[in-house]
Amino acid sequence: MLVYSSGIDLSSATLRHLSDLPAARRRERGTRWRRLSTDRQALLVLVHMRCGHTYAQLAAGFGVGIATVYRYIGEAVEVLAALAPDLTTAVRTAARKAFVILDGTLLPIDRIPGRASGGHPQKPGGCCTSSAAFPVNLAAAA
Repeated sequence: MLVYSSGIDLSSATLRHLSDLPAARRRERGTRWRRLSTDRQALLVLVHMRCGHTYAQLAAGFGVGIATVYRYIGEAVEVLAALAPDLTTAVRTAARKAFVILDGTLLPIDRIPGRASGGHPQKPGGCCTSSAAFPVNLAAAA
C-alpha cells in the first residue's frame, strides 16, 4: 500500500481536546507506553471519523497494526461517549428548549454485507447516526 501525506479540515483545538481525553485515561489505567502518542492517536481517530478511511489504510498511514487502530478508535469512542449525557438528561434538556433539531445520517462502513450480519449481500452496509442540536443563549452563557 502506498502512503501519502494529506490535510484534514479540523482545528488544532479539536486535536488538542481529543488528545487530552486519552491522556487522562492512560494515567488512570497506569499505561506505561503506547505505539503512538496521544496526539497521533487523536489524529488517527479524527481522520477515521472525518474521512472514513478503513482500518487497513489508517494502519499503513500511521505505521501501526490493524489491531492497534481498532483499539485506539475504540478507546476514543469510549472516552467521547462518557462525555455525552444519558438519554434521560438529553430528553429533559430538549423539553426545556424552544426547538430541537434532530438529524440522522447513514454512514458507509467497511464491513462486507452478508447473511451472517443480516444485511443484503448486494447492498453496501451502513451505520445510522443521529444528533440533536439545541439553541444556545450566548448572553446567559457569558
